[in-house]
Amino acid sequence: MYSQSQCLVARVNFYLAALLMVFAMGTGGARAATGSYNAELPPELNSAKNLCALVPCSDVFPGASSFSERMGQPPYVEAYGEHKDDNKDTKSTKKDETQSHRGPNNGKKELLGYVMLSTDITDMPAYSGKPVVTLIGMDLKGRFVGVKVLKHSEPILLLGIPESALLNFNQQYVGKSVADKIEVGQSRPDEGVLGVDAISGATVTVITQNQVMMTAGTAVARQVGILAPTVREPARFAASGQHLSWAQLVKQGSVQRLQVLPQDVGMERGSEPFIELWFGDLNHPDIGASLLGENVWNNLHLQFKEGEHAIFIIRTAGTESFKGSGFVRGGIYDRVQVKQGADSFTFRDTDYLNLYGLAAAGAPAFTESAIFIIRSKTFSAAYPWKLSFLGNRVDRATGKRSFATFDAKYWLAADLLLGGRPVMEETAAPWVQVWKSRAVGIALFAALLIMVTVVYAFREKLTRRSTHKNKWPVNAFKYSAWALSIGFVGFGVMAQPSITQVLTWLHTLLFHWTWSLFLSDPFIFLFWIFIILTVFLYGRGLFCGWMCPFGSLSEALYKLGGLIGLKRFQGHLPRVWHDRLKWVKYAVFFGLLTVSLFSLGLAEMLSEVEPFKTTFLVGISHRAWPYGLFVCAILGLSIFIERPYCKYICPLGAALAMPSTFRWFGLPRKQDCNSCKACAVGCGSLAIDADGRIDHRECLHCLDCLVLYTDVKGCPPLAKERKRRERDGLEITPIGRDGYFIPIHATPMDAKVSQGPDPRMPTDPVPRPHKTQARFGRALWLELVDHLWPWSAEGWTSQRALQIAGLSLALAATVAWVLAATGRLSASAIIGWWIGWSVYEVLIRLSGRRYVKDGPWWQGHYRYASVMDMLSYVGFKNLLIGAALFLSLKAVGLLLV
Repeated sequence: MYSQSQCLVARVNFYLAALLMVFAMGTGGARAATGSYNAELPPELNSAKNLCALVPCSDVFPGASSFSERMGQPPYVEAYGEHKDDNKDTKSTKKDETQSHRGPNNGKKELLGYVMLSTDITDMPAYSGKPVVTLIGMDLKGRFVGVKVLKHSEPILLLGIPESALLNFNQQYVGKSVADKIEVGQSRPDEGVLGVDAISGATVTVITQNQVMMTAGTAVARQVGILAPTVREPARFAASGQHLSWAQLVKQGSVQRLQVLPQDVGMERGSEPFIELWFGDLNHPDIGASLLGENVWNNLHLQFKEGEHAIFIIRTAGTESFKGSGFVRGGIYDRVQVKQGADSFTFRDTDYLNLYGLAAAGAPAFTESAIFIIRSKTFSAAYPWKLSFLGNRVDRATGKRSFATFDAKYWLAADLLLGGRPVMEETAAPWVQVWKSRAVGIALFAALLIMVTVVYAFREKLTRRSTHKNKWPVNAFKYSAWALSIGFVGFGVMAQPSITQVLTWLHTLLFHWTWSLFLSDPFIFLFWIFIILTVFLYGRGLFCGWMCPFGSLSEALYKLGGLIGLKRFQGHLPRVWHDRLKWVKYAVFFGLLTVSLFSLGLAEMLSEVEPFKTTFLVGISHRAWPYGLFVCAILGLSIFIERPYCKYICPLGAALAMPSTFRWFGLPRKQDCNSCKACAVGCGSLAIDADGRIDHRECLHCLDCLVLYTDVKGCPPLAKERKRRERDGLEITPIGRDGYFIPIHATPMDAKVSQGPDPRMPTDPVPRPHKTQARFGRALWLELVDHLWPWSAEGWTSQRALQIAGLSLALAATVAWVLAATGRLSASAIIGWWIGWSVYEVLIRLSGRRYVKDGPWWQGHYRYASVMDMLSYVGFKNLLIGAALFLSLKAVGLLLV
């Protein structure tokens, strides 16, 4: 037996060394081939006149020899080829003349088509919350001739899916027309829909990219005449003749505010906004007369031509000019524009009129003002529009500038329009499209999660029907869950949770919360609801042991190995090695968490320590060989050792193990378990210690111990009692909830057993009578003090220096939060301070208040805290407190992010 254990240890050491080597090779390769992931783009890309001097326009328009400067609104670039003279036909048609251009060297150039930058037209965010910056080429007939992604921030295209997949997706547009109705999915000829194949595992990214391609192409095609311009019904105003005050106009929504704060553009927080604009419609008789006065508005109205529309803008705060400091006569006001649907409207000097004052009662004082005329029949005041302020955002860490737009929406109230507001048919958000298109799969997945939860809730009824020789009442459900998890969840809908989601969601919670990010993958969204609920109810074991696709695959291979004759080679690591190696996964998790605070991209790259993407999302055959070898090595080891990855490496398991410390409902134990080793010997996850206690951070809920708990032939204490009753001719009563026969007569427990450790709690109970016996109000106060005040009299006696240092650190941490609240400390700095305080709090509590609560928080079951117990408690508690403070400061605009 000893030699077999040595062989297992040697085998594990070899495999671990191999895995680390392969992982290092894989991440190194990933780093070398990041392509356009977070690529550096010129800061002037969105404003430079000569776009094609900064980006490779020829890549998206093959055959073009030169390109114009930016023109039009939204901007585009014309692509030219050398004009071909034809001696046989010297006559040039009118179309030829309009499609030629006199170049700088007096060489005649032929117009071939147009090139556009997607972010000049739409900044629609993809899965990462950032747009995919795309360069697009289109010929004179509106057909796409080239597509090139310049920059994206989609982590799944860095690691999980090769960037070539996005390249292949974009190539599907080449040859298709902006006039086509293109959707992601199957073609539907009867509905006139052309389908493009999606990228498995990146549905949201490709749906967004499809919208970007069609929006950008359509906007330019309408502008240059390839497509007919957008037709919107002109507004029919309902005028009452009433003059409204400024406050009434604001309440009605007829005047809107656009405010940009200094921190929005990367500047130090100040008492004044960077710029504050108020704007509104001037064509409506009631609004125009209220704002300008009856006479001024009538004079303005007389200047309008058919289809023209006037708006006003005033600056009430800030020193930044919305007209632009670089404006010259004959030029364009490049700081503001109006957007309606896919159409953008900019203003030249001929579209500007002076605004000398506002007649509305209570109107604010202003430092800059203008009336702008929109001279396009495609604009209609009956439909919603928005004012955009165009500026630059400075990255305070690097000093680099990037283009940024700040929008405020405007739509006339329904009672100001005859017939009310028109019905709008807006394109559904990408996440909405995903939920609709996969409704059947989502419903089946939700039903599976509910079914597994319900079955597990009645686990004791199943285990009472099972015995140690016949576990099928339990295994039928458990094995079915494994099969569905591998086939349907893993390979089918590819809903394998990952540590990258934990890191991404943590950053999103702290820095930029967007519901669309979480809703964009419905299966992962539902899965995490299931995980969060079940972890706090039962611990991580229900997910890790029953529903994790990779864990189920690993377990299935171990069972299969035993069936095909490899059982004699299978086994567990010696307890001493298991107790050492189980901490590796926590080191991996905390390492990734620490790295993510400095670079989320690097943390996502290092998270390739998870084999999930290669196994389910992409496939071994579609990735570089180190990734495939890494997966094969883990699965190969799983044949001989039960779930080695889950026990020793998985950072997601470590992240879920910490809150499992405080699960509400654990697996039952009885006092005899402290001397009986039957459950511990059969525990595949090695979660039961020598005293019969279950470590719920390591337990994977196979339920084998719960089967033995009520098995009158398998549980040694029950078997002993059963035999005694049979010998004495006593009644064999049912097994009670405490795991014993319901007694006929009370019998004393064996002294050795009764005086031994209580296995019903993970550690020894700690009496807290002053809390458990207090009334509600005082108990609540003591509970609050217990969580917020880590110092104690015991700690002051044994570790006085540590206690004094803690008071200093607590004061420093409080000052840090105050500095953050006054805008003098950045979000990253306060996170660092809070982590430092948390580490100290673990030390101070271990020296004095070394206990944690077991079970539901409203119960008074306290127990001795191990180091991991205290790390879990302090880490989780301070995460909640820190997040609450963090979000509160953000909500009132007091935190730099």
